[in-house]
Amino acid sequence: MTRKPALLLTVVAVTGAALTAGSPAANAVVPPEHAIIVCDSATMYENYDFSIPGPVHVLRTLGYGDKVGHTRGAHPVYNGWASIQDFGPNDWGYVRIECLGGWGSW
Repeated sequence: MTRKPALLLTVVAVTGAALTAGSPAANAVVPPEHAIIVCDSATMYENYDFSIPGPVHVLRTLGYGDKVGHTRGAHPVYNGWASIQDFGPNDWGYVRIECLGGWGSW
């Protein structure tokens, strides 16, 4: 009686588990980097429409110093419109990238 198939299955299972455990999840969440609004005011839009192209559905106007988040290099910027998290009501939207600054200031 030979045990090679059972041994092979064990080696494959252990190797697969080790490879999976060491790799980051494909849908890992990237937390937003702390920033503030540096424009006197910045309109925050709900979404970005690629058919226009541009932002759609005004959510609210943010003022200078409002705390937001955007992770440079990880969160999208389309035609100068950056995806942000507004830490006040804790929701997501888009503002002009030039209105973001004060990185890591809070």
